[in-house]
Amino acid sequence: MRQKKAVNRDLPPRMIRRIRKRKNGSIWVGYYYNGRDVDGSRVEIPLGGDLDEAKVEWARLDRKATPKAAHLMGRLFDDYEEKVMPGLKPGTQKDYLKGLKQLRNAFESAPVEALTPQVIAQYRDARTAKVRANREIALLSTIFTFAREWGLTDKANPCARLRRNKETPRDYYAGQVVWDAVYAEAPLELKDAMDLAYLTGQRPADVLKASTADLSNGFLMVGQGKTEKRLRIRLHDGTNASNLSTFLDALLERKASAGIRNSCLITNQAGLRMSYAMLRNRWDEAREKAAIKAISEGDTTLGVEIREFQFRDIRPKAASEIDDIGHASRLLGHSTQEMTKKVYRRIGEIVGPTK
Repeated sequence: MRQKKAVNRDLPPRMIRRIRKRKNGSIWVGYYYNGRDVDGSRVEIPLGGDLDEAKVEWARLDRKATPKAAHLMGRLFDDYEEKVMPGLKPGTQKDYLKGLKQLRNAFESAPVEALTPQVIAQYRDARTAKVRANREIALLSTIFTFAREWGLTDKANPCARLRRNKETPRDYYAGQVVWDAVYAEAPLELKDAMDLAYLTGQRPADVLKASTADLSNGFLMVGQGKTEKRLRIRLHDGTNASNLSTFLDALLERKASAGIRNSCLITNQAGLRMSYAMLRNRWDEAREKAAIKAISEGDTTLGVEIREFQFRDIRPKAASEIDDIGHASRLLGHSTQEMTKKVYRRIGEIVGPTK
């Protein structure tokens, strides 16, 4: 298939832009439909000199839905959703669709030229969900970057260097009492998931997809789904087996005794791979039982702390309880220790008293 000339790449299929320089020095631009006559010969049908009106006529001739005007934000949103989002990971797509919905509500019919830093700052300040507003502005900035590449606008990115809302990282730390309370109420498959998450320091999705195929030459191989970072977690140092190795040996022995042939490490009682929904249901139930028990025993404060405990807090718990920050950072797959310190280390440094 022949590639369109650069001057026409922003146009729909079979639409052509002609540019002529007049004798007086001015530039004339006209649009044509690259069609066929009754004999099948190629013919260029004039569409006019106004791009939006030309696209309406193009849609009629090509029997397609009329595209949104190129000068409106809706066109940018449509192109990004059609051309870029299908190549993103499912989780990212889901998150971006939520942000895109908010951006469409605010700017769908707005001219591209109307989006100035001041307008976007007003949007930022008006949004009650402050963290989500930051994500939406970041998405809008990305859309503008692509729009400039596609030739839909040549204006500067209005999101560049725009101040974001202040974000406070989650600082919940699940101490041993909270851990033990939930662990005691957890079914066996949830205990396995908790142990594997803590011993490896990995995200819930990576814990659930771990399988026997990832065990190789004394390592547990990890391919992080979010960052695509690859890790090899050592199971023993040549002499002593790690707690992770001991856990995996016991888990595999138990699965073999139960006749479970599924290669996934975390399975339900029927031997099926544990989905995130299964994990969430079991987690919510065990956590609520633990909270109710604590409250019934008169410890309301503990009950509140238990209800705040989320499965994703196991990863920072692991990072917080590793003495060596370098080891913690490498285990979590961070490129810098600063991320580990800022977001995942949730207990203070050990210091001595004055005297």
